[in-house]
Amino acid sequence: MNIPQPKWRSPTGEIIACVEKLKVLRENLEEIQRLCQDALDDAVLMGCDERQFRSVLVDLIGRLKNTYGNQRESSDKNESA
Repeated sequence: MNIPQPKWRSPTGEIIACVEKLKVLRENLEEIQRLCQDALDDAVLMGCDERQFRSVLVDLIGRLKNTYGNQRESSDKNESA
């Protein structure tokens, strides 16, 4: 399964072009995809409804919190000052 490769942007709209950052983002998404696929396969093998499991995954993603708050944005502004 192919992972989408969007043009990543900062909160201010600037394109993220750093090769290492893009590599980490791609690897993280590949890891998440593998883990979710394994979990879906397990759920189906154990008799769970696939639609319900997918719904739970979507809900889980929706509940993720930015643990950095606005710290990253603020530090970027301070570095450029």
